[in-house]
Amino acid sequence: MSLNKYLVEFIGTFFLVLTVGCTVLPAEPTVLAPLAIGGVLMVMVFAGGHVSGAHYNPAVTLAVLMRGRCPRNDAVAYVIAQMLAAGAAAMAAVFLTGQSGTPMTIESVPAALLAEFLFTFALAWVVLNVATAKGTANNSFYGLAIGGTLMVGAFAVGGISGGAFNPAVALGACLMKLVSFSDVWVHFAADFAGGAVAAIAFKAVNPDDK
Repeated sequence: MSLNKYLVEFIGTFFLVLTVGCTVLPAEPTVLAPLAIGGVLMVMVFAGGHVSGAHYNPAVTLAVLMRGRCPRNDAVAYVIAQMLAAGAAAMAAVFLTGQSGTPMTIESVPAALLAEFLFTFALAWVVLNVATAKGTANNSFYGLAIGGTLMVGAFAVGGISGGAFNPAVALGACLMKLVSFSDVWVHFAADFAGGAVAAIAFKAVNPDDK
C-alpha cells in the first residue's frame, strides 16, 4: 500500500511540473498558465487524495507531517518521489516544447522570499483545513480549493518570485532553466518555512483536532 502512495505522489507531481513547463517554456504572454497549473493540481488532488493525501509538494508534506497526519517514513519517501518526478517532468517538458527557458531575474530577494512564504503558507493552510481537518472531512471541494489557491498565488506574485510555492516545482524550474540554480535557495527556504508555519498556525487554531 505504501508503494501505491509513493507512485501517486510521483504521478501528481510529475503532471504538475510538466504543466508548468509546457505552459511557461513557450514564453507567450498569456493568462492561461496559472489557470492550467491550478487546474492540473486540482484534478490530481481529486485523483490521488484518497490514496496518498495528494501532497505533490515537499512543503505541504512537511506541514502534514507537523500536523500529525503523515508518518515520518512516508514523509521522507513522499519528498523523494516528488523530487524525482520534478526531474523527470522537467526533461519531458523540454523535450515536448523543444526548448529550455531563460532564468527569471529576481529583482528583490526579500520580496521574493516574502511572496513565496506567504503563498506557500496559504497553500499549506488550505490543504490542512480542507483535507485533514475533522470539520471538513469527506468534503467535495478540497481539490478545487487547493488548485484555486495555487492559481491565485501564481497570478498574484508569479512575476515577483516565479510562483513556485513548492520546492519540487522550484527544482523542476531550475532544470528547465526558468529559475537560476543560484536563486533556488529562495524557494526552498521560503517554501519550507511557509509549510512549517502553516502547520503551527493550524494546530494553534484547532487545538482539539488531533
